[in-house]
Amino acid sequence: MPTTKDTSRFLVPRDRELRARVKLFGNLLGNIIRRLEGEAVLQAVETLRKGFVALRKKDNPDKRERLMRYIDALDPKTLETIIRAFSIYFSLVNLAEEEYLHRERRRQVTEGGPLWLGSFDHTIRVFHGRGVPPQALEGLLGRLEYMPVFTAHPTEARRRTVMEAQRRIFLAAERLDMPRLGREEREELTRQLEVQIQILWRTNEVRVKKPQVQDEIKYGLFYYVESLFDAVPHTYRLLEKAIRRSYGSDEHGNPAVRVPSFLRFGSWIGGDRDGNPYVTPAITEMACRLAMEQVLSEYLRRVHTLRFVLTHSLLMCRPTEAFMQSLKEDENISRAVFKDLPDKMESEPYRRKLYIIRYRLRETLDTVRRRLAGETAVTPTHAAYGSSQALLRDLTLIRDSLISHGDGNAARGELTDLIRLVETFGFHLHHLDVRQESTVHTTAVTEILALWEPDIDYGQQDEVSRLRRLSELLDREQWPDLPRDSLSEATRETLEVFHVIARMRAEVGPEGIGTYVISMTHAASHVMEVMLLARLAGLCGRTDQDEPFCHVRISPLFETIEDLRHVESVLEHLLGNAVYRALLRASGNLQEVMLGYSDSCKDGGILASAWNLYQAQQRIIAISGAHEVECRLFHGRGGTIGRGGGPTHESILAQPPGTVQARIKFTEQGEVLSYKYSNTETAIYELSMGTTGLIKASGGLVGLGSQDRTADLEAMDTLAQQGEKAYRALTDRTRGVLDYFYEVTPVEEIGQLNIGSRPSHRRKADRSKASIRAIPWVFGWAQARHTVPAWYGLGSALRQWRGDDPGRLEQLRQMYREWPFFRALLSNSQMSLAKADMEIAEEYARLCHDRVLAERVFGLIREEYLRTVEEVLIVSSKDSLLDDNPVLALSLMRRNPYLDPLNHIQIILLRRHRALQGTGNGEVDDPWLSPLLRSINAIAAAMRNTG
Repeated sequence: MPTTKDTSRFLVPRDRELRARVKLFGNLLGNIIRRLEGEAVLQAVETLRKGFVALRKKDNPDKRERLMRYIDALDPKTLETIIRAFSIYFSLVNLAEEEYLHRERRRQVTEGGPLWLGSFDHTIRVFHGRGVPPQALEGLLGRLEYMPVFTAHPTEARRRTVMEAQRRIFLAAERLDMPRLGREEREELTRQLEVQIQILWRTNEVRVKKPQVQDEIKYGLFYYVESLFDAVPHTYRLLEKAIRRSYGSDEHGNPAVRVPSFLRFGSWIGGDRDGNPYVTPAITEMACRLAMEQVLSEYLRRVHTLRFVLTHSLLMCRPTEAFMQSLKEDENISRAVFKDLPDKMESEPYRRKLYIIRYRLRETLDTVRRRLAGETAVTPTHAAYGSSQALLRDLTLIRDSLISHGDGNAARGELTDLIRLVETFGFHLHHLDVRQESTVHTTAVTEILALWEPDIDYGQQDEVSRLRRLSELLDREQWPDLPRDSLSEATRETLEVFHVIARMRAEVGPEGIGTYVISMTHAASHVMEVMLLARLAGLCGRTDQDEPFCHVRISPLFETIEDLRHVESVLEHLLGNAVYRALLRASGNLQEVMLGYSDSCKDGGILASAWNLYQAQQRIIAISGAHEVECRLFHGRGGTIGRGGGPTHESILAQPPGTVQARIKFTEQGEVLSYKYSNTETAIYELSMGTTGLIKASGGLVGLGSQDRTADLEAMDTLAQQGEKAYRALTDRTRGVLDYFYEVTPVEEIGQLNIGSRPSHRRKADRSKASIRAIPWVFGWAQARHTVPAWYGLGSALRQWRGDDPGRLEQLRQMYREWPFFRALLSNSQMSLAKADMEIAEEYARLCHDRVLAERVFGLIREEYLRTVEEVLIVSSKDSLLDDNPVLALSLMRRNPYLDPLNHIQIILLRRHRALQGTGNGEVDDPWLSPLLRSINAIAAAMRNTG
């Protein structure tokens, strides 16, 4: 659907009120620093703050030099305290902005009328206004599947303890917004707020030890308890409310269009083995069980509360026969539930049923906890719940019975919320994907086939021969025995992963394991190899009735520019394979394909990455459609623009027409998790905005589709080629550019930050672009205020393509106005251009030992930066960056004067730390390392980007 300009989407705040809240936070933090650290420390903070604020207003080289000398004279402890002061200030600014935007949205709701673009209210009004009938809308909603996937990529610099402290500050600040507060009440609430900020000041925001995978699993589970268990049912309620407004209600007060439970969640934490040796099969088992423990605990808590809500008496109402029959069926466990009072609450049937539900949930949860403790526990057949469907049946029996005697309004409260949670999370909480790199499977299969058929070397066969051989094996009824003791330890571990998948499906439920993702998929045989390994664990094969079965869903991941260009060949060979197609049909006839944004952007630049991903999606959907296979695209997006990030609503709308098809799956990584899901209020907003993006992007299913213009597609073809050429000229063909990157950014120091269990490099001591992972590549450029991956090559491409032709310029402007893909591309690039700062970047460039190299590389970057800013502003018809996003523009303006001293401090710390390392004494006692690591944290918080 084409987008329209609507400034209400930005919810432009009354900035005076926001500035007042930021000032309050700053004053309280200043009071705490003065009281706990002393006047001298506060004065040092203020000297730097005021000095760099003045430099932002008017540059003064002499004053800048004096400030640098002032920083240079500070001892490590004072520097560390100053960094902490700025870091916590940025955290408080982030909270103030988040709380204020929530208040603005709430104010719009209170005032009545249409809400912001992207709200459920606005979206449903548009669909109704364009003549979409209720049956068509219900059909679309019935197909919806919105699935964020949480990952443990090492980009989140904040500790869970810190996030909990920040949540308390958010709530304390929110209480200050209550109407009609008296002076004494306001003073008391302000004191409480100061206490919470002081606790944050006393909390170490940097991890002392590198997190283990177990820590990352618990970190991911934190968001469910902190926000999602409340946000999910509330999101459904908002959609139902919007439908009532536009489409009306039925006689029971339910929306005229039924809203199914379409939200689903996934996770890679504990399942992503690619490049992380610490994710073992035992860890994957633990991840599944911890997730189950988390969701069962939430259900138990809510059932406990419901016992004191649904207190209906048999003297006052008549439950349905089906409900009463279910109580009779529970008699076999009633003595275990009620002990010596088997007739307890017989006159209050719903309370009695809820006591029984609570007992069964406890038995199920106890079994999970015993397994986590290492026991071989078996779920009690009658006492516990064998599946979430059994629990859902009991809850819907209560709901339907309440409705039958006129208490539907009571059923629509906490009970409906619990039903929504069970429908959404089941007993598995999230779908745990497993990921491994393709060569691991090829090595394992080569070893296994060498035992079965020693005369044929699978590793030396070409793709056609491999596919033929794998197909023949998978089609056989009987396989030779596999002597496990003859296999290498690596192959045994690879096989054990598939046995874990089989066990967890049986233990947690079929939905507990999501897809098996193969990174670096280059050929159809890579998928067939995984299918062969799955069969060895009994996950696929043939039934006793000689029918194929398949309990594993495999997702090839295409990551590099070259992979994206070959996606057609791989899928044609895969979906054209009769054996694979039979197994795919048996698993539900849904082929998932994952697209990697991070590596493709690191590989070929933002333009080539974005356009090759766009075209790959079109080809994938066309191929799957031709083979009569349903397809779900899985978007491997990062948090930053250089890794496919950006606002979710706009990102979904920017997908090619006809490719979304009412379902979307995408990764949520690093700092994105905490920004979106730390607070319930923001989580509701993000889930709503993502869902409406999905609904709009699927408009073609109800007759609201659109088509791309051929001329625009041809223009993008050329732009992508020119952008990639410019990017590769810098990153692949400029001599010494990798040395420049390692010396002017803190990328090597980032590895010491203890923010993730996964190594930052594929191969240690390798300074090649291929070796460094996409996350530190983006993180490093951002810290040094270059932000190269998110925009480099864009300016050259735009200028070269349009030249002096006014017709081409007008076409680019029309593309920006009317094509969601192109608009999102330029808007996202503007964000990164605004976060870059060439003056500060030049200071970092001085860290490079080779001055000639530094001048050459930085000169190229600065020249392309200026060109890109100019071209983006010309095409978007704007006077300055972020003109159409005043909220972000104001936010950056607020941060920059405080971010400047942090960057200058970090430069000095990098110089001192590296000098000490150069003497060979760096390992003994480096007083500069701790403040340096804190500076990385602080700059990440200030820019709201890591990787």
